[in-house]
Amino acid sequence: MASLQQSPAIKGAKVLMVGAGGIGCELLKTLALSGFEDIHIIDMDTIEVSNLNRQFLFRQKHVGQSKAKVARDAVLRFRPHISISSYHANVKDSNFNVDFFKQFNVVLNGLDNLDARRHVNRLCLAAEVPLVESGTTGFLGQVSVHVKGRTDCYECNPKPSPKTYPVCTITSTPSKFVHCIVWAKELLFAKLFGDKNQDNDLNVRSSDSTGSSEQAEDVFERKANESIEQYGRRIYDHVFGYNIEQALSNEETWKSRNKPRPIYSRDVICAELMQQNGNSDKAGSAGDPLSVSAMASLGLKNPQDLWSLKDNSRVFFEALKLFFGKREKEIGSLCFDKDDPLAVEFVTAAANIRAASFGIPLHSLFEAKGIAGNIVHAVATTNAIVAGLIVIEAIKVLQKDFDSYRMSYCLEHVTQKMLIMPVQPFEPNKSCCVCSETPLTLEIDTNHSKLRDFVEKIVKAKLSMTSPLIMHGSSLLYEVGDDLDDAMIANYSANLEKVLSSLPSPVTSGTMLTVEDLQQEFTCNINIKHREEFDEENEPDGMVLHGWTQVPTKPKDDDDKPPTGNGDSSKTSQTETVEAEAEVVVKINIEEIGASGNKRKAPDSRDISTDPPSNDVNEATAANHKKVHKIDDGDDDEELVMLDHWDIDTNKKQKLR
Repeated sequence: MASLQQSPAIKGAKVLMVGAGGIGCELLKTLALSGFEDIHIIDMDTIEVSNLNRQFLFRQKHVGQSKAKVARDAVLRFRPHISISSYHANVKDSNFNVDFFKQFNVVLNGLDNLDARRHVNRLCLAAEVPLVESGTTGFLGQVSVHVKGRTDCYECNPKPSPKTYPVCTITSTPSKFVHCIVWAKELLFAKLFGDKNQDNDLNVRSSDSTGSSEQAEDVFERKANESIEQYGRRIYDHVFGYNIEQALSNEETWKSRNKPRPIYSRDVICAELMQQNGNSDKAGSAGDPLSVSAMASLGLKNPQDLWSLKDNSRVFFEALKLFFGKREKEIGSLCFDKDDPLAVEFVTAAANIRAASFGIPLHSLFEAKGIAGNIVHAVATTNAIVAGLIVIEAIKVLQKDFDSYRMSYCLEHVTQKMLIMPVQPFEPNKSCCVCSETPLTLEIDTNHSKLRDFVEKIVKAKLSMTSPLIMHGSSLLYEVGDDLDDAMIANYSANLEKVLSSLPSPVTSGTMLTVEDLQQEFTCNINIKHREEFDEENEPDGMVLHGWTQVPTKPKDDDDKPPTGNGDSSKTSQTETVEAEAEVVVKINIEEIGASGNKRKAPDSRDISTDPPSNDVNEATAANHKKVHKIDDGDDDEELVMLDHWDIDTNKKQKLR
């Protein structure tokens, strides 16, 4: 270590770290102790209580402060002679552009979402700066090196994305507990406690409403002089009783499905018990919102207990009462947060009551929180191991030791007497739309889809562009930027509301659109193919993008299990589930990799299987199969490619050059 610390390549290196969370804390410490003297950190997050069990640079007194700044200050206390610059900011901010990235010798990622990872990947490609990626989830971890022209880029190979469901499934025909969680979190919680002006697919009209829907009373509006108990019963009866009866009135829907049963408060909890429900004195202090708990008020102690329908109803009413009694000032601006006990309790209770109505098995609060918050409990040791592997690869990059680059995998079970498995990196994928500029194909109904749909669902959601510019030939259809005048802004806003075929330069089948992100210096060509019919269940966006490296998804039966990744995000779209899929399996031959000095070729569609991996993985089966699992993680470290099965038929081996 002493000789490494004196290495000019290390002492003179200027390093950018993106992310100061689970991996980031370990990485900053390891960089400082390894002799790096010029480190820059970007992180937009603040410290939360749930971070303290593994992000060891932080303490209770730091809660609410900038992760980047606190991490910097902590490391400087034991390495005061080095330079550490912290930025409490979003890496996607315009000041972190290509010129900013060009000043660094290497970029080290410890991010928590796919969108930001793609953004950094593109900036590194444009700046021609090597990128070292990383990820952990539980006992599993991964580190990979991405150097322009020598290895694959981060987007060369498929990445899993959250599974989506049509809104109609969530609102009308749930069949899995995760559907109930999404309904309770994104519809009911948002309607009761969030922005009242936001669009919401929840039925807000009661059986008492008369006249047009515009004049009908919103059942979620609390009436003057209405007690919280009366309001709670009215909401309960509406969403779990009246709305279910309305759904049952459409007999065609239930011909091939089990009918739900309406649940009314009077059938579950009597008026007398309602008055005695909970002890607010035990619920926590109004001055500390995160201490308020319906479980504490009701004397429920074990979050792993399975509550009855009656218990769930009591928690529902008590949580509603506590929100209006102790946190009324927050109502109207609340978003679901997995670190907010009262929010989790309310969502769990509401999801379980809805599940009971539709004959879906109930779940404990512990299980429901895992699904709603996309949680897998992090292992600090895995973060430490991965941080060490990142620094090893960074040193190889700085010493230009190209032949020694490795993708390294931390395994849960010993495989071939190893818990850390190094393999050769992939070659650049010639069909990658990012580093190889291969055109994409978009199937879309050009007569009904608006430019706004294309921008939101494709350009931003799938291609992760932040400052897009869209051109058809020499005609500019859409642009964003601070230098636009009012007339240009009005023109582009008007274009957003037009269907593609009615734009000033019509977009029809065969049209080639050029989409560019000036900040990322990334350009992509998209060939438009007109298509009129889409499968609502499997193609909920009403458009399909081909050639974009994302894992194909297919329905699974384990949607109600806590997800594979540890997501810290508290916001999800209405149709998104909050779990990750581990579905892509890339076949490789570990023996050939070990013997070969050449990089592996990136897999094409023939090398990718969408068969989900077995849930019964153990040391015996790990010796009989060879699979690479794509795992979406969302805690501090996102995408994983885990190798846990090593043997494979020769006719399915990944060919090496």
